[in-house]
Amino acid sequence: MAILKKGLSGEPVKRLQGKLGVEADGTFGPATEKALKDWQVKNGLATDGVAGPDTFMAIGLYELVLLKQGTRGDAVKRLQEKLGVGADGQFGSGTEKVLRDYQEKNGLVADGMAGPATLAQMKLFKEITVDTVKSSEVPASAAAESRASAATGTQSLVAADTGGTRSIWDTIKSAFK
Repeated sequence: MAILKKGLSGEPVKRLQGKLGVEADGTFGPATEKALKDWQVKNGLATDGVAGPDTFMAIGLYELVLLKQGTRGDAVKRLQEKLGVGADGQFGSGTEKVLRDYQEKNGLVADGMAGPATLAQMKLFKEITVDTVKSSEVPASAAAESRASAATGTQSLVAADTGGTRSIWDTIKSAFK
């Protein structure tokens, strides 16, 4: 998961809600969707009610930026330019392979996903720093509890557990039962 949309819940949703000024209950429902669409219109973004990397960058939630296969937009285009691959703004298998190679050569977890740790090391966005990386992590126990309670088969997005922390994205679960 690299986007937030209606039906999801977890810490990333709570952070988005805080930025949107709606009740931060951690569940992406109709009020969050409406607030997000209103915000997107006001800020000149695609008004789809879905928060992805470009929305996270624009709203200041840099710790939620995660570029991976299937992701699209300006943030992906900038990543592709930095990696020296065709910059079409669509993260496909070619971008993933070159990113894995970059990660491997630079001592990063070679998972083919550009989250805060990779983006901070690349210095791709001045807003994504070491502090951003720290704010993108949650205690491993909190992420494990969230995954266990979700029971939806949501896949972990972090290949390695470093220092007892996991990606904030590991707290996402579907609100649909």
